[in-house]
Amino acid sequence: MNNSSTGRSRVTSADVAALAGVSQSTVSYVMTGRRTISDDTRERVFAAMKELGFQPNAGARALAGRRSNVIGLLIRLDTTTDMEGTLPFIDTITRVAREFDYDVVLVTGEDGAAEMERLAGRSVVDAMILMDIRDVDPRLDAASDLGVPVVLIGVPGGTTLFDAFDFDVTAAAEMAVEELVRDGADHITLVGEPPAVSSEGYGFIRGFEESAQRAADSAGLPLQIVRPPVPGVAGFHAVADQLLSEPGRAGIIARAPQVVSWTLHHLSSLGVTPGPDVGLVGLCTDEAATAFTEEVTNVSPEPRAVSRAAVERLVQRLAGIEPAHTPRATLLPPRLTRRATTRGHE
Repeated sequence: MNNSSTGRSRVTSADVAALAGVSQSTVSYVMTGRRTISDDTRERVFAAMKELGFQPNAGARALAGRRSNVIGLLIRLDTTTDMEGTLPFIDTITRVAREFDYDVVLVTGEDGAAEMERLAGRSVVDAMILMDIRDVDPRLDAASDLGVPVVLIGVPGGTTLFDAFDFDVTAAAEMAVEELVRDGADHITLVGEPPAVSSEGYGFIRGFEESAQRAADSAGLPLQIVRPPVPGVAGFHAVADQLLSEPGRAGIIARAPQVVSWTLHHLSSLGVTPGPDVGLVGLCTDEAATAFTEEVTNVSPEPRAVSRAAVERLVQRLAGIEPAHTPRATLLPPRLTRRATTRGHE
């Protein structure tokens, strides 16, 4: 990033770490005071800061003396958001944070990098959780220089400086396809995302679709991905006729709670009964799966387990307890429960 007033590249904590011959986390500890650092190392870091003209942001300096006991949760909410899939994350993050005496401030919108810098710079938050991670996410560059702990829900492409938590989308897609194969499907339709969403570069969407395709290929079944032209129920109705367009027993994968609901209503309007007539698997929580007009066979993405793991790791970092590994992606196993919309349920 260029400094608009000087035209020079902005000096980051990574530059300081390289010049001082230490890790970037050590530079963060020197700025925040969250861990004891030797005098020699501290002096080298300060000397590098002075030589490079690096200025720690206000949030990093404030952490050395006081805490707000607030965690910032940055999430994208817009007209394409399926709130039934998102609310379990928000609810669990808030509840688990309270267990550790932290409040949560919710920040929505696309201007994530600027919001992070504002919150940290004004010492509003002690740490941050970022959701809706893209393969290439501009918020991550900004997050690396905030001087506060950051944990991701969602896994970016390539390497990352942050711990990231998510469910295993590869295993989830395989479970869904395997259940429909067991159910006797002759062909499978995956209701995908509209172009406005699929083009945003969310790795969990691409990963689920690619894994479902591989699993279907391995089983020798054709799989089609139908993409609604626009978000919402209108987009779904534009492609709904494709769900049963091929002869033989159909298997349907609905990748969000809203899509499950729309699919059930569409099948009902045709006089088609999920389970006896067609197989249906939804990617949704157990709470959602049992609340539809028919109890739906589901693969749960375990949002509550993912959220708890993310908050607990963040609290560890706030306490100065560093895991004995470099930042990594932790993928929690999904879970399939067979219900009325596939055959053989109890």
